[in-house]
Amino acid sequence: MQFSTKTTALANTPSSCLILGVYLNGHLPEATAEVDIASGKAISKVIKTGDMSGKAMEAMLLHNVDGIKAKRILLLGCGKKSDLTLKRFTQILRLAVTQLDRYSIEDAVLGLSSLPVEKATIERKAIQVAKIFTHAEYRYKETISKVKPAQKIKRLALTCTSSERAQAKKGLDTGSAIGIGMNTARNLGNLPANICTPTYLGEQAQNLAKKHKQLKTKVLSEAQMKRLGMNSLLSVGNGSDQPSVLIVMEYQGGSPNSKPNVIVGKGITFDTGGISLKPGLGMDEMKFDMCGAASVLGTMHALCELKPKINVVAIIASAENMPSGRATKPGDVVTSMSGQTIEVLNTDAEGRLVLCDALTYAKRFNPKTVIDIATLTGACVATFGNVVSGLLSNDDELADKLYQCGLDSLDPAWRLPLWDEYQKLLDSNFADIANIGGPRAGTITAGCFLARFTKDYKWAHLDIAGTAWDQGKQKGATGRPVPLLMEYLLNA
Repeated sequence: MQFSTKTTALANTPSSCLILGVYLNGHLPEATAEVDIASGKAISKVIKTGDMSGKAMEAMLLHNVDGIKAKRILLLGCGKKSDLTLKRFTQILRLAVTQLDRYSIEDAVLGLSSLPVEKATIERKAIQVAKIFTHAEYRYKETISKVKPAQKIKRLALTCTSSERAQAKKGLDTGSAIGIGMNTARNLGNLPANICTPTYLGEQAQNLAKKHKQLKTKVLSEAQMKRLGMNSLLSVGNGSDQPSVLIVMEYQGGSPNSKPNVIVGKGITFDTGGISLKPGLGMDEMKFDMCGAASVLGTMHALCELKPKINVVAIIASAENMPSGRATKPGDVVTSMSGQTIEVLNTDAEGRLVLCDALTYAKRFNPKTVIDIATLTGACVATFGNVVSGLLSNDDELADKLYQCGLDSLDPAWRLPLWDEYQKLLDSNFADIANIGGPRAGTITAGCFLARFTKDYKWAHLDIAGTAWDQGKQKGATGRPVPLLMEYLLNA
Protein backbone atom coordinates (compact mmCIF):
# COMPACT_ATOMS: atom_id res chain seq x y z
CA MET A 1 0.00 0.00 0.00
CA GLN A 2 1.42 3.38 -1.04
CA PHE A 3 0.61 6.43 1.08
CA SER A 4 1.30 10.05 0.18
CA THR A 5 0.18 13.57 1.04
CA LYS A 6 -1.53 16.17 -1.16
CA THR A 7 -1.72 19.91 -0.56
CA THR A 8 -3.53 20.91 -3.74
CA ALA A 9 -7.16 22.04 -3.72
CA LEU A 10 -9.43 19.01 -3.58
CA ALA A 11 -11.42 19.98 -6.63
CA ASN A 12 -8.19 20.19 -8.66
CA THR A 13 -6.72 16.90 -7.42
CA PRO A 14 -7.01 14.12 -10.02
CA SER A 15 -7.76 10.60 -8.78
CA SER A 16 -10.11 7.69 -9.31
CA CYS A 17 -12.03 8.72 -6.20
CA LEU A 18 -12.22 11.65 -3.81
CA ILE A 19 -13.46 10.71 -0.31
CA LEU A 20 -15.41 13.35 1.62
CA GLY A 21 -17.48 13.54 4.77
CA VAL A 22 -21.01 14.77 5.42
CA TYR A 23 -22.37 15.58 8.88
CA LEU A 24 -25.82 14.63 10.08
CA ASN A 25 -28.70 16.57 8.49
CA GLY A 26 -26.55 17.33 5.47
CA HIS A 27 -24.21 19.82 7.10
CA LEU A 28 -20.96 19.98 5.18
CA PRO A 29 -17.44 20.00 6.65
CA GLU A 30 -15.18 22.73 5.29
CA ALA A 31 -13.41 20.48 2.77
CA THR A 32 -16.68 19.08 1.45
CA ALA A 33 -18.18 22.56 1.20
CA GLU A 34 -15.24 23.72 -0.95
CA VAL A 35 -15.76 20.83 -3.36
CA ASP A 36 -19.50 21.48 -3.33
CA ILE A 37 -18.96 25.05 -4.46
CA ALA A 38 -16.50 23.99 -7.17
CA SER A 39 -19.01 21.45 -8.46
CA GLY A 40 -21.88 23.88 -8.72
CA LYS A 41 -23.56 22.56 -5.54
CA ALA A 42 -23.68 18.98 -6.82
CA ILE A 43 -23.33 17.59 -3.28
CA SER A 44 -25.98 19.93 -1.85
CA LYS A 45 -28.39 18.82 -4.57
CA VAL A 46 -27.92 15.17 -3.59
CA ILE A 47 -28.57 16.02 0.05
CA LYS A 48 -31.72 18.00 -0.80
CA THR A 49 -33.16 14.99 -2.60
CA GLY A 50 -32.83 12.99 0.64
CA ASP A 51 -30.42 10.46 -0.86
CA MET A 52 -27.71 11.41 1.67
CA SER A 53 -28.44 12.55 5.21
CA GLY A 54 -24.98 12.35 6.78
CA LYS A 55 -26.03 9.70 9.27
CA ALA A 56 -23.02 7.85 10.66
CA MET A 57 -21.79 5.00 8.44
CA GLU A 58 -23.91 6.07 5.44
CA ALA A 59 -22.21 6.00 2.03
CA MET A 60 -22.94 7.26 -1.47
CA LEU A 61 -20.89 7.31 -4.68
CA LEU A 62 -21.14 10.13 -7.25
CA HIS A 63 -19.76 9.78 -10.78
CA ASN A 64 -18.25 12.39 -13.13
CA VAL A 65 -19.11 15.46 -11.07
CA ASP A 66 -18.71 18.69 -13.06
CA GLY A 67 -15.82 20.90 -11.95
CA ILE A 68 -14.03 18.09 -10.12
CA LYS A 69 -10.95 16.34 -11.50
CA ALA A 70 -11.60 13.13 -9.56
CA LYS A 71 -13.61 10.54 -11.51
CA ARG A 72 -15.83 9.82 -8.51
CA ILE A 73 -16.74 11.30 -5.15
CA LEU A 74 -17.40 8.95 -2.24
CA LEU A 75 -19.53 10.64 0.42
CA LEU A 76 -19.39 9.13 3.90
CA GLY A 77 -21.79 9.92 6.74
CA CYS A 78 -19.98 11.25 9.82
CA GLY A 79 -22.94 11.71 12.17
CA LYS A 80 -23.04 14.67 14.55
CA LYS A 81 -20.01 16.94 14.41
CA SER A 82 -19.88 16.97 18.21
CA ASP A 83 -19.70 13.15 18.29
CA LEU A 84 -16.66 12.88 16.03
CA THR A 85 -14.19 11.08 18.27
CA LEU A 86 -11.10 9.22 17.09
CA LYS A 87 -13.05 5.99 17.49
CA ARG A 88 -15.83 7.27 15.19
CA PHE A 89 -13.23 8.58 12.74
CA THR A 90 -11.69 5.10 12.65
CA GLN A 91 -15.08 3.52 11.97
CA ILE A 92 -15.52 5.91 9.04
CA LEU A 93 -12.12 4.89 7.68
CA ARG A 94 -13.13 1.22 7.82
CA LEU A 95 -16.29 2.13 5.90
CA ALA A 96 -14.13 3.88 3.30
CA VAL A 97 -12.04 0.73 2.85
CA THR A 98 -15.18 -1.36 2.36
CA GLN A 99 -16.68 1.03 -0.18
CA LEU A 100 -13.47 1.42 -2.19
CA ASP A 101 -13.18 -2.35 -2.36
CA ARG A 102 -16.82 -2.68 -3.37
CA TYR A 103 -16.27 -0.46 -6.39
CA SER A 104 -12.80 -1.87 -7.25
CA ILE A 105 -11.12 1.52 -6.85
CA GLU A 106 -7.32 1.33 -6.94
CA ASP A 107 -6.33 4.88 -6.02
CA ALA A 108 -8.06 7.54 -3.97
CA VAL A 109 -7.63 10.90 -2.26
CA LEU A 110 -8.84 11.08 1.32
CA GLY A 111 -10.36 14.44 2.16
CA LEU A 112 -11.23 13.59 5.76
CA SER A 113 -8.06 14.73 7.49
CA SER A 114 -9.40 18.24 8.14
CA LEU A 115 -12.36 16.89 10.10
CA PRO A 116 -12.20 18.24 13.69
CA VAL A 117 -11.71 14.94 15.46
CA GLU A 118 -11.76 15.30 19.24
CA LYS A 119 -8.22 15.64 20.68
CA ALA A 120 -6.64 14.34 17.47
CA THR A 121 -3.79 16.07 15.64
CA ILE A 122 -3.13 15.59 11.93
CA GLU A 123 -0.41 13.10 12.91
CA ARG A 124 -2.82 11.05 15.00
CA LYS A 125 -5.40 11.01 12.23
CA ALA A 126 -2.75 10.02 9.69
CA ILE A 127 -1.63 7.14 11.93
CA GLN A 128 -5.17 5.80 11.98
CA VAL A 129 -5.55 6.19 8.21
CA ALA A 130 -2.42 4.20 7.36
CA LYS A 131 -3.01 1.63 10.09
CA ILE A 132 -6.59 0.89 9.02
CA PHE A 133 -5.82 0.69 5.30
CA THR A 134 -2.73 -1.48 5.88
CA HIS A 135 -4.61 -3.72 8.31
CA ALA A 136 -7.29 -4.25 5.65
CA GLU A 137 -4.69 -5.59 3.22
CA TYR A 138 -4.18 -8.78 5.20
CA ARG A 139 -5.31 -12.07 3.69
CA TYR A 140 -4.62 -15.46 5.25
CA LYS A 141 -3.41 -17.78 2.50
CA GLU A 142 -0.91 -20.33 3.81
CA THR A 143 -3.25 -23.31 4.14
CA ILE A 144 -6.20 -22.55 1.85
CA SER A 145 -6.56 -22.98 -1.91
CA LYS A 146 -9.07 -20.18 -2.53
CA VAL A 147 -7.69 -17.00 -1.03
CA LYS A 148 -9.98 -14.00 -0.51
CA PRO A 149 -9.40 -11.50 -3.36
CA ALA A 150 -6.73 -8.91 -2.68
CA GLN A 151 -7.74 -5.46 -1.56
CA LYS A 152 -8.29 -3.25 -4.60
CA ILE A 153 -7.01 0.05 -3.23
CA LYS A 154 -3.25 0.34 -3.82
CA ARG A 155 -2.55 4.08 -3.49
CA LEU A 156 -4.03 6.55 -1.02
CA ALA A 157 -3.23 10.25 -0.77
CA LEU A 158 -4.06 12.15 2.42
CA THR A 159 -4.94 15.83 1.97
CA CYS A 160 -3.38 18.38 4.31
CA THR A 161 -2.04 21.92 4.40
CA SER A 162 1.59 22.68 3.60
CA SER A 163 2.29 23.34 7.29
CA GLU A 164 0.80 19.96 8.23
CA ARG A 165 2.64 17.95 5.63
CA ALA A 166 5.61 16.84 7.76
CA GLN A 167 3.40 15.65 10.61
CA ALA A 168 0.99 13.97 8.22
CA LYS A 169 3.84 12.06 6.57
CA LYS A 170 5.21 11.06 9.96
CA GLY A 171 1.78 9.75 10.93
CA LEU A 172 1.37 7.81 7.70
CA ASP A 173 4.79 6.19 8.15
CA THR A 174 3.98 5.27 11.75
CA GLY A 175 0.53 3.94 10.95
CA SER A 176 1.81 1.89 8.04
CA ALA A 177 4.50 0.31 10.23
CA ILE A 178 1.96 -0.49 12.93
CA GLY A 179 -0.37 -2.04 10.36
CA ILE A 180 2.46 -4.18 8.99
CA GLY A 181 3.34 -5.29 12.51
CA MET A 182 -0.27 -6.16 13.27
CA ASN A 183 -0.52 -8.21 10.09
CA THR A 184 2.64 -10.10 11.01
CA ALA A 185 1.15 -10.88 14.41
CA ARG A 186 -2.17 -11.90 12.87
CA ASN A 187 -0.58 -14.28 10.41
CA LEU A 188 1.55 -15.98 13.05
CA GLY A 189 -1.49 -16.32 15.28
CA ASN A 190 -3.65 -17.73 12.51
CA LEU A 191 -1.18 -20.42 11.42
CA PRO A 192 -2.02 -23.94 12.63
CA ALA A 193 0.11 -25.36 15.40
CA ASN A 194 1.54 -28.08 13.16
CA ILE A 195 3.23 -25.28 11.18
CA CYS A 196 3.78 -22.59 13.80
CA THR A 197 5.91 -24.49 16.30
CA PRO A 198 8.45 -22.98 18.73
CA THR A 199 11.16 -23.74 16.16
CA TYR A 200 9.14 -21.95 13.46
CA LEU A 201 8.78 -18.85 15.65
CA GLY A 202 12.54 -18.82 16.12
CA GLU A 203 13.07 -19.07 12.37
CA GLN A 204 10.73 -16.14 11.72
CA ALA A 205 12.62 -14.03 14.24
CA GLN A 206 15.92 -14.93 12.59
CA ASN A 207 14.55 -14.18 9.13
CA LEU A 208 13.46 -10.72 10.28
CA ALA A 209 16.97 -10.02 11.57
CA LYS A 210 18.47 -11.05 8.22
CA LYS A 211 16.42 -8.34 6.50
CA HIS A 212 17.09 -5.51 8.96
CA LYS A 213 20.56 -4.54 10.15
CA GLN A 214 19.26 -2.83 13.30
CA LEU A 215 18.06 -6.19 14.61
CA LYS A 216 20.05 -9.05 16.14
CA THR A 217 18.37 -12.36 16.98
CA LYS A 218 19.49 -15.45 18.81
CA VAL A 219 17.51 -18.57 19.66
CA LEU A 220 18.44 -20.44 22.81
CA SER A 221 18.08 -24.24 22.71
CA GLU A 222 16.78 -26.46 25.49
CA ALA A 223 20.36 -27.37 26.41
CA GLN A 224 21.30 -23.70 26.73
CA MET A 225 18.21 -22.98 28.82
CA LYS A 226 19.01 -25.97 31.03
CA ARG A 227 22.45 -24.53 31.73
CA LEU A 228 20.82 -21.22 32.67
CA GLY A 229 18.52 -22.99 35.13
CA MET A 230 15.28 -22.32 33.21
CA ASN A 231 13.61 -25.44 34.59
CA SER A 232 10.22 -23.74 34.92
CA LEU A 233 10.08 -22.89 31.22
CA LEU A 234 11.41 -26.30 30.23
CA SER A 235 8.85 -28.11 32.39
CA VAL A 236 6.02 -26.88 30.14
CA GLY A 237 7.41 -28.56 27.03
CA ASN A 238 8.33 -31.83 28.74
CA GLY A 239 5.38 -33.69 27.22
CA SER A 240 5.92 -32.47 23.65
CA ASP A 241 8.05 -33.75 20.81
CA GLN A 242 8.59 -30.10 19.81
CA PRO A 243 11.65 -28.54 21.50
CA SER A 244 11.11 -25.37 23.53
CA VAL A 245 13.08 -22.22 22.65
CA LEU A 246 13.88 -18.82 24.08
CA ILE A 247 14.03 -16.18 21.35
CA VAL A 248 15.99 -12.99 22.05
CA MET A 249 15.74 -10.06 19.62
CA GLU A 250 17.70 -6.82 20.11
CA TYR A 251 16.68 -3.72 18.15
CA GLN A 252 19.48 -1.13 18.33
CA GLY A 253 18.27 2.21 17.01
CA GLY A 254 19.50 4.46 19.81
CA SER A 255 22.72 5.09 21.66
CA PRO A 256 24.54 1.97 22.89
CA ASN A 257 24.47 3.51 26.39
CA SER A 258 20.69 4.00 26.35
CA LYS A 259 18.75 1.51 28.44
CA PRO A 260 16.33 -0.62 26.41
CA ASN A 261 12.68 -1.20 27.00
CA VAL A 262 12.06 -4.94 27.09
CA ILE A 263 8.95 -6.72 25.83
CA VAL A 264 8.38 -10.37 26.73
CA GLY A 265 5.91 -12.63 24.90
CA LYS A 266 4.24 -15.88 25.88
CA GLY A 267 4.68 -18.27 22.97
CA ILE A 268 2.72 -21.43 23.76
CA THR A 269 2.20 -22.60 20.19
CA PHE A 270 -0.48 -25.05 21.29
CA ASP A 271 -1.98 -25.52 24.72
CA THR A 272 -3.81 -28.75 25.48
CA GLY A 273 -3.54 -27.95 29.17
CA GLY A 274 -1.07 -30.81 29.54
CA ILE A 275 -2.04 -33.40 32.15
CA SER A 276 -4.68 -30.89 33.37
CA LEU A 277 -6.36 -31.45 30.01
CA LYS A 278 -8.71 -28.82 28.64
CA PRO A 279 -12.23 -29.71 27.41
CA GLY A 280 -12.25 -30.66 23.74
CA LEU A 281 -14.80 -28.03 22.66
CA GLY A 282 -12.96 -25.01 21.30
CA MET A 283 -9.53 -26.46 21.94
CA ASP A 284 -8.59 -25.66 18.34
CA GLU A 285 -8.40 -22.02 19.41
CA MET A 286 -5.44 -22.86 21.61
CA LYS A 287 -3.23 -22.31 18.57
CA PHE A 288 -3.80 -18.65 19.50
CA ASP A 289 -2.05 -19.15 22.85
CA MET A 290 1.12 -17.78 21.27
CA CYS A 291 -0.45 -14.44 20.38
CA GLY A 292 1.62 -12.70 23.03
CA ALA A 293 4.72 -13.89 21.21
CA ALA A 294 3.13 -12.98 17.87
CA SER A 295 2.47 -9.43 19.08
CA VAL A 296 6.09 -9.12 20.21
CA LEU A 297 7.35 -10.30 16.82
CA GLY A 298 4.88 -7.98 15.11
CA THR A 299 6.09 -5.05 17.22
CA MET A 300 9.71 -5.78 16.32
CA HIS A 301 8.72 -5.92 12.64
CA ALA A 302 7.00 -2.54 13.00
CA LEU A 303 10.11 -1.06 14.63
CA CYS A 304 12.29 -2.38 11.80
CA GLU A 305 9.98 -0.73 9.25
CA LEU A 306 9.89 2.60 11.08
CA LYS A 307 13.52 2.65 12.33
CA PRO A 308 13.05 4.88 15.41
CA LYS A 309 16.12 5.94 17.39
CA ILE A 310 15.37 3.77 20.42
CA ASN A 311 16.59 0.48 21.89
CA VAL A 312 14.19 -2.41 22.42
CA VAL A 313 14.80 -6.00 23.47
CA ALA A 314 12.21 -8.68 22.77
CA ILE A 315 12.17 -12.03 24.58
CA ILE A 316 9.86 -14.84 23.53
CA ALA A 317 9.44 -17.92 25.71
CA SER A 318 8.01 -20.62 23.46
CA ALA A 319 6.88 -24.18 24.14
CA GLU A 320 4.14 -26.63 23.24
CA ASN A 321 2.06 -27.90 26.19
CA MET A 322 1.15 -31.54 25.57
CA PRO A 323 0.21 -34.57 27.71
CA SER A 324 2.47 -37.62 27.57
CA GLY A 325 4.44 -39.92 29.82
CA ARG A 326 7.12 -37.22 30.01
CA ALA A 327 4.74 -34.37 30.83
CA THR A 328 4.92 -32.39 34.05
CA LYS A 329 2.31 -33.64 36.53
CA PRO A 330 0.12 -31.72 38.97
CA GLY A 331 2.03 -31.66 42.24
CA ASP A 332 5.48 -31.63 40.63
CA VAL A 333 7.93 -29.05 41.93
CA VAL A 334 10.31 -27.23 39.58
CA THR A 335 13.10 -24.74 40.23
CA SER A 336 12.97 -21.52 38.24
CA MET A 337 15.94 -19.58 36.89
CA SER A 338 15.55 -17.19 39.84
CA GLY A 339 16.07 -20.09 42.26
CA GLN A 340 12.49 -19.95 43.52
CA THR A 341 10.73 -23.31 43.59
CA ILE A 342 7.25 -23.70 42.11
CA GLU A 343 4.61 -26.28 42.90
CA VAL A 344 2.73 -26.97 39.66
CA LEU A 345 -0.82 -27.48 40.92
CA ASN A 346 -2.33 -27.10 37.45
CA THR A 347 -0.38 -27.75 34.24
CA ASP A 348 -2.87 -25.59 32.34
CA ALA A 349 -1.46 -22.55 34.15
CA GLU A 350 1.64 -22.91 32.02
CA GLY A 351 2.02 -19.40 30.61
CA ARG A 352 3.32 -18.01 33.88
CA LEU A 353 5.79 -20.90 34.08
CA VAL A 354 7.48 -19.93 30.81
CA LEU A 355 7.22 -16.20 31.48
CA CYS A 356 8.82 -16.27 34.92
CA ASP A 357 12.12 -17.55 33.53
CA ALA A 358 11.99 -15.10 30.61
CA LEU A 359 11.37 -12.25 33.08
CA THR A 360 14.36 -13.35 35.14
CA TYR A 361 16.46 -13.45 31.96
CA ALA A 362 15.32 -9.87 31.13
CA LYS A 363 17.24 -8.50 34.13
CA ARG A 364 20.59 -8.94 32.33
CA PHE A 365 19.68 -6.14 29.88
CA ASN A 366 19.48 -3.55 32.69
CA PRO A 367 16.05 -2.56 31.34
CA LYS A 368 14.37 0.80 31.54
CA THR A 369 11.04 -1.04 31.75
CA VAL A 370 9.79 -4.57 31.10
CA ILE A 371 6.34 -5.40 29.70
CA ASP A 372 5.14 -8.95 29.26
CA ILE A 373 2.27 -9.84 26.94
CA ALA A 374 0.34 -13.07 27.33
CA THR A 375 -2.95 -14.82 26.69
CA LEU A 376 -2.80 -15.75 30.34
CA THR A 377 -6.17 -16.22 32.05
CA GLY A 378 -9.75 -17.10 31.24
CA ALA A 379 -10.65 -14.87 34.17
CA CYS A 380 -9.53 -11.87 32.12
CA VAL A 381 -11.94 -12.85 29.33
CA ALA A 382 -14.75 -13.21 31.88
CA THR A 383 -13.97 -9.75 33.25
CA PHE A 384 -13.29 -7.70 30.11
CA GLY A 385 -14.58 -9.74 27.17
CA ASN A 386 -12.81 -8.78 23.94
CA VAL A 387 -12.80 -5.01 24.52
CA VAL A 388 -9.86 -4.24 26.79
CA SER A 389 -6.73 -6.07 27.88
CA GLY A 390 -5.92 -6.60 31.53
CA LEU A 391 -3.08 -4.50 32.98
CA LEU A 392 -1.12 -5.11 36.18
CA SER A 393 2.08 -3.39 37.24
CA ASN A 394 4.51 -2.84 40.08
CA ASP A 395 4.99 0.80 39.04
CA ASP A 396 2.23 3.42 39.00
CA GLU A 397 3.95 5.68 36.47
CA LEU A 398 4.40 2.82 34.01
CA ALA A 399 0.81 1.65 34.50
CA ASP A 400 -0.54 5.15 33.95
CA LYS A 401 1.55 5.56 30.81
CA LEU A 402 0.34 2.25 29.36
CA TYR A 403 -3.27 3.10 30.19
CA GLN A 404 -3.00 6.43 28.35
CA CYS A 405 -1.20 4.81 25.42
CA GLY A 406 -4.05 2.32 25.17
CA LEU A 407 -6.58 5.13 24.95
CA ASP A 408 -4.54 7.10 22.42
CA SER A 409 -3.98 4.08 20.16
CA LEU A 410 -7.55 2.75 20.52
CA ASP A 411 -6.03 -0.45 21.92
CA PRO A 412 -7.14 -0.03 25.54
CA ALA A 413 -6.06 -1.78 28.72
CA TRP A 414 -7.54 -1.52 32.21
CA ARG A 415 -5.54 -1.78 35.40
CA LEU A 416 -6.24 -4.36 38.11
CA PRO A 417 -4.75 -4.24 41.63
CA LEU A 418 -1.53 -6.03 42.43
CA TRP A 419 -1.85 -5.97 46.21
CA ASP A 420 -0.04 -8.03 48.82
CA GLU A 421 -3.35 -9.38 50.12
CA TYR A 422 -3.61 -11.55 47.01
CA GLN A 423 -0.12 -13.02 47.33
CA LYS A 424 -1.09 -15.37 50.16
CA LEU A 425 -3.38 -17.22 47.73
CA LEU A 426 -0.20 -18.55 46.08
CA ASP A 427 1.17 -20.11 49.27
CA SER A 428 2.39 -23.71 48.99
CA ASN A 429 3.30 -26.27 51.65
CA PHE A 430 5.87 -27.85 49.35
CA ALA A 431 7.49 -25.02 47.39
CA ASP A 432 8.19 -21.29 47.54
CA ILE A 433 5.12 -20.59 45.46
CA ALA A 434 2.19 -22.39 43.82
CA ASN A 435 1.42 -21.74 40.16
CA ILE A 436 -2.30 -21.07 40.77
CA GLY A 437 -4.16 -19.24 43.49
CA GLY A 438 -7.52 -20.97 43.50
CA PRO A 439 -10.83 -20.10 41.82
CA ARG A 440 -10.97 -16.42 42.77
CA ALA A 441 -9.18 -13.39 41.34
CA GLY A 442 -7.48 -15.52 38.69
CA THR A 443 -6.06 -12.66 36.61
CA ILE A 444 -4.74 -10.89 39.69
CA THR A 445 -3.10 -13.97 41.23
CA ALA A 446 -1.46 -14.71 37.86
CA GLY A 447 -0.02 -11.21 37.98
CA CYS A 448 1.04 -11.73 41.60
CA PHE A 449 2.91 -14.85 40.53
CA LEU A 450 4.82 -12.95 37.83
CA ALA A 451 5.49 -10.04 40.20
CA ARG A 452 7.67 -12.32 42.34
CA PHE A 453 10.14 -12.49 39.44
CA THR A 454 10.17 -8.77 38.57
CA LYS A 455 11.26 -7.04 41.79
CA ASP A 456 14.45 -5.61 40.26
CA TYR A 457 12.86 -3.37 37.62
CA LYS A 458 9.74 -1.50 36.55
CA TRP A 459 7.36 -4.07 35.11
CA ALA A 460 3.87 -4.35 33.66
CA HIS A 461 1.83 -7.34 32.54
CA LEU A 462 -0.74 -7.26 29.73
CA ASP A 463 -3.26 -10.11 29.75
CA ILE A 464 -4.59 -10.31 26.19
CA ALA A 465 -6.61 -13.51 26.56
CA GLY A 466 -9.77 -11.70 25.45
CA THR A 467 -8.32 -9.31 22.88
CA ALA A 468 -5.79 -11.45 20.98
CA TRP A 469 -8.30 -13.15 18.70
CA ASP A 470 -11.91 -13.01 17.55
CA GLN A 471 -14.36 -15.89 17.57
CA GLY A 472 -17.29 -16.88 15.35
CA LYS A 473 -17.44 -15.92 11.68
CA GLN A 474 -14.63 -13.40 12.15
CA LYS A 475 -12.43 -15.99 13.85
CA GLY A 476 -8.79 -15.01 13.67
CA ALA A 477 -5.97 -13.19 15.41
CA THR A 478 -6.47 -9.43 15.87
CA GLY A 479 -2.87 -8.21 16.01
CA ARG A 480 -3.45 -6.57 19.39
CA PRO A 481 -1.71 -5.15 21.36
CA VAL A 482 0.83 -4.08 18.70
CA PRO A 483 -0.72 -0.56 18.52
CA LEU A 484 -0.50 -0.11 22.30
CA LEU A 485 3.09 -1.41 22.43
CA MET A 486 4.21 0.84 19.58
CA GLU A 487 2.50 3.85 21.14
CA TYR A 488 4.38 3.19 24.36
CA LEU A 489 7.78 2.40 22.86
CA LEU A 490 7.75 5.43 20.56
CA ASN A 491 6.89 7.76 23.44
CA ALA A 492 8.63 6.11 26.42
